[in-house]
Amino acid sequence: MAHFNFSKDIKEIVKMDGPLQSGPLMRWQRKAPPETLLRVHASDGGVSSPFKSKSKTPGKSVPTTTPGKGKTPKTPGNIGADGFSNVPKSGKKAKTPSAKTPSRMQGDRFIPDRSSTDMEYGHYAVMKRQEEDAQSSAGPDGDNFEYKEQLKDAMDVRERKILNFKTKAPQPKMTDVNNLHVLYSCSKSANRHAAASRHIPREPERVLDAPELMDDYYLNLLDWSKSNMFAVALGGTVFLWNPDNGTITELMELATQDDYFSSLAWVQDGAVLAVGVSTGLVQLWDTEQKKLLRSMTGHAARVGCLSWNQHILSSGSRTGSIHQHDVRVANHQVATLQHHTQEVCGLRWSPDGRHLASGGNDNIVNVWGERNSAGDPLHTFTSHQAAVKAIAWCPWQPYLLATGGGTADRHIRLWNVQSGSNIANTDTESQVCSILWSKEHKELISGHGYSLNHLRIWKYPTMTRVVDLVGHTSRILGMAMSPDGTTVASAAADETIRLWKCFDVKEATKKAQGKEEKTLTSDLQKICLR
Repeated sequence: MAHFNFSKDIKEIVKMDGPLQSGPLMRWQRKAPPETLLRVHASDGGVSSPFKSKSKTPGKSVPTTTPGKGKTPKTPGNIGADGFSNVPKSGKKAKTPSAKTPSRMQGDRFIPDRSSTDMEYGHYAVMKRQEEDAQSSAGPDGDNFEYKEQLKDAMDVRERKILNFKTKAPQPKMTDVNNLHVLYSCSKSANRHAAASRHIPREPERVLDAPELMDDYYLNLLDWSKSNMFAVALGGTVFLWNPDNGTITELMELATQDDYFSSLAWVQDGAVLAVGVSTGLVQLWDTEQKKLLRSMTGHAARVGCLSWNQHILSSGSRTGSIHQHDVRVANHQVATLQHHTQEVCGLRWSPDGRHLASGGNDNIVNVWGERNSAGDPLHTFTSHQAAVKAIAWCPWQPYLLATGGGTADRHIRLWNVQSGSNIANTDTESQVCSILWSKEHKELISGHGYSLNHLRIWKYPTMTRVVDLVGHTSRILGMAMSPDGTTVASAAADETIRLWKCFDVKEATKKAQGKEEKTLTSDLQKICLR
């Protein structure tokens, strides 16, 4: 029980609200008049009052006895500052005055009571006073008036516009109404994007008739020279068309009706046209003089594709063999490449002349080295599920090759021939007949057969569709690009050739070409003056 008594004593010591049960009197109690002490003692009931103890102040004593029963103690009247009682003259008994507050006692300094020294109340009063001072310095809303005014001014957007169009948006043309493709905007950022996405006409620039154009997927019947001469084989006749003046010339015609021309290819520089015949012959023609220069034999079946690499002419035949012809020497056949088991229908040399790509009806793509006179190819790609006729090398990346598969495959696949890896595969949802890379833009165009029969421009390297060029009613058999790289000619089984101006040259390139032409003209004039 001792520890309970100890705990009770501790609680009594630290208790601040209740009266003290023992100990000496407070100073203000010792200074109070005797009648005040008697009233306090009477209110306590005479039980354990602290006033029972004698005062320790010398010269003064506090009465500790309680009046007997039946006797009413005399209540003094009001005592003034001089110590005499103020009794009314009427003789009536004066009313007992209430106990005066010790703090108002005269003749001694102020002694505060315990309630005025409460620390929690003092802290609350200080904080309350600070809050009242802050509110008095602020506006009528109780917050910082200056800050509110600044915030209101910053948030006031009634006279300010987030989007301000100085001019109205231009009206779209009827041929460009496509909410999913064309966006009109007057902002500066939008103008930069509009300049990046050029306008591509949806209609062909010109349509040419091509009667008796053979509807054969494996043949390559048109080509465009660097001197701007367009050649096309229609049955047993080869025609030349000059886009500059629009003249059409018949180059040659086969003697027998059963024979036909199966492939065409212009030499890189010059006016020599290589022609493949269904009999297996490869002929070289001088187009300016309309003269046969040479006939080269060696193939046992028709020659479906041709490709030049300077003085080397490569030809692929229906037997699956590829012959390398050196047109400078009498023994023209310098190499034979045997790796395809069926007809070779696609053949292209890379722009740098280091690789030859071949595609065949056996669904295989082979990549041969420059010095491959015989033996196995450098790479063999077997991802296609149909014949591979569409083959094209990227003009700005010599190691990038694009190939397209037939009806059962319908994919365009990109290859890195330096590492032999497949970069990308794109499902075109249609037979891929031919592919051409743009020389000016990072794009490529593909010609399709069943069942879409249109041309499609792709953005490299994302391979996202840019635009579809629709006009042919039958499958596209082949494509050729103009020497300036702006126009694509497509020949289809509907016996038409359509010219699409889909790769405009940028203004910077035009200015550079103009400067080069001016420089060349001035140099020629200087030479002539000498």
